[in-house]
Amino acid sequence: MQRLRICLAALTDSAVKLLIIRHGDPDYEHDSLTETGHAEARCIAERLRGRKIDAFYVSPLGRAQETARYTLDALRAEAETLPWLREFHAPIQHPDTGDFRIPWDWLPAVWTAEPAYYDKDLWCSTEVMRASGVGDEAQRVYSGLDALLKKHGYVRDGMIYRAVRPNSETIGIFCHFGVSCVMLAHLLGCSPMVLWHGFCAAPASVTVLSTEERREGIACFRINAFGDTGHYYAAGREPSFSARFCEMYRNADERHD
Repeated sequence: MQRLRICLAALTDSAVKLLIIRHGDPDYEHDSLTETGHAEARCIAERLRGRKIDAFYVSPLGRAQETARYTLDALRAEAETLPWLREFHAPIQHPDTGDFRIPWDWLPAVWTAEPAYYDKDLWCSTEVMRASGVGDEAQRVYSGLDALLKKHGYVRDGMIYRAVRPNSETIGIFCHFGVSCVMLAHLLGCSPMVLWHGFCAAPASVTVLSTEERREGIACFRINAFGDTGHYYAAGREPSFSARFCEMYRNADERHD
């Protein structure tokens, strides 16, 4: 376990640009953390203890604020609350059943039947997406992220970023799975639908990105780790299952639709 801890430290001590941290196991009804979620937040704080993190940003929602507080207290740091970091909110109405659900909980047989959802530009242009204002919600996240990166020296220019002030700053962001995937899609140039449905970030996991500047002044972002939970194993615990659906339909104790 000690060796794993050292390896994880080495990863995040490289040319890290962004640490995107999902909140701990949630109590959605009260917008807070469960007892498990508090334990997971303490694991994150232990992982980041002693690291130099230049700036913290956090969602205004309670579950993200509570998760961040453990790390902020451990590092004696403060965070700026950014409204656009709240969970992505554009409920989709199913065309057949009429029920509303978040875009990343659509059934695979439904969304995969529409080729537009795989396209970085067309994914939010379908009739059901337009009716729910998904494109406007995504643009709110894109604009917020670009403003944050500009503040730290990287200015969006088409599909790349101009490194107007190249640096090795580390930025910690406490937020949510849905909005994280929208941010990653913007940085990587892909559809959030693929990330929402093809990747899983467990509660209090860490996604690590760094910039690469292969030509002077031109930067792009690259993921070093997605949804990393190594800090749990270093602490002798397992990640909670709450981010996932049942692995087999007959598994009655796992999450179903």
